[in-house]
Amino acid sequence: MDIATTSNTRIGPVAAWGAVLSMALCVAMLIASEFMPVSLLTPMAEGLHATTGQTGQAISISGLFAVAASMIITTAAGTLNRKMVLVAMTALMLLSLVVVAAAPNFAVLMIGRALLGICIGGFWALATAVIMRLVPGRDVPRALALMYGGQAIAAAFAAPIGSYLGDIFGWRAVFWALTPIVAGNLVWHMIALPSLPASQRQNFRTMFSLLTRPYFLRGLIAAMLSWGSAFTMFTYLRPFMEQVTGVDVATLSILLLVLGCAGFAGTWAAGRFVSGNVAPLLRLPALLMGGCTLGLLLFGGSVAAAGLILALWGATNTAMSVIWMTWMSQNAADAPEAAGSLMVAAIQASILLGAVIGGLLLDGLTIVATFIGSVVLAALAIGLIGSGQRLLKSDR
Repeated sequence: MDIATTSNTRIGPVAAWGAVLSMALCVAMLIASEFMPVSLLTPMAEGLHATTGQTGQAISISGLFAVAASMIITTAAGTLNRKMVLVAMTALMLLSLVVVAAAPNFAVLMIGRALLGICIGGFWALATAVIMRLVPGRDVPRALALMYGGQAIAAAFAAPIGSYLGDIFGWRAVFWALTPIVAGNLVWHMIALPSLPASQRQNFRTMFSLLTRPYFLRGLIAAMLSWGSAFTMFTYLRPFMEQVTGVDVATLSILLLVLGCAGFAGTWAAGRFVSGNVAPLLRLPALLMGGCTLGLLLFGGSVAAAGLILALWGATNTAMSVIWMTWMSQNAADAPEAAGSLMVAAIQASILLGAVIGGLLLDGLTIVATFIGSVVLAALAIGLIGSGQRLLKSDR
């Protein structure tokens, strides 16, 4: 069977679910690599002789380079086969992990995180467009949910295991432990992904054209506010748990495991219920996750209450990605790679700003101020989204 197609058609009548699973593992490793510093923030700061807020910028620097890579990669890749681009991005993630694990000082750590940012931006810019080519149109939400199942896996196990193993073996050992998994994923990509030839060269004009569509621009800003709210809180969750909830490392690991395992429920729900008109669902992530952050501010002194709140936050976090990427696939189907580049740039920019602003509030004021900033961003997102109808293509 000839699996090569044009950019506007699927790979073939049979969905390439093995390739989708390979991408799901890559997502798990990307999420684990990107946000592992969250569970290791305090020991990393101590080991590198930096403040907690400064070490939080290990996440913001990867976000900065991810923004740049996401805007450039689809154009820079030209007519390169998208399979080889994804393989190259995974190889870059492997290199990044080695650099971070062996970093002798804070500056080298930042270099390793910058390399990871390039990988993040490049992979995510292409991911949704590739999924749209791997499966029939009716299966895209299901395939997206499966791919983002990797996010749930990472959220469930990476942070608690990272926190636990980091306390026993040191934070460097945690990053070293990820390298053989990424190496195996690299081989799986080469075997499972079909050839994905680019039938036409992407350019910045297509991106600018999308930004002139009011519904898409509104959606992009709303997504930025939603993710910005989420990661202003999540990046500095460990300091909050230590200072306000008063947990030790073992309890922190359990709470992070609760948060992560709840992500499986969010992924399942998104795969089952996200289809057709997504407008009513668009404000749900900001509403629930902002409410969870507010709940932590009010009841975060109780370990039991914090556990219940983090479970709801974790379920909504994984569902958020499926909801917004389904919105993108439905409302920018004529330019999926350009739309993917803009979405990834917007999301990574919001993660970057969340880490920067949250770190400044933490170092300059208190962890409570950081969480209040998260709630404010969520409220702005909810106000912009409204019923969601103004973010749909049919309402231009």
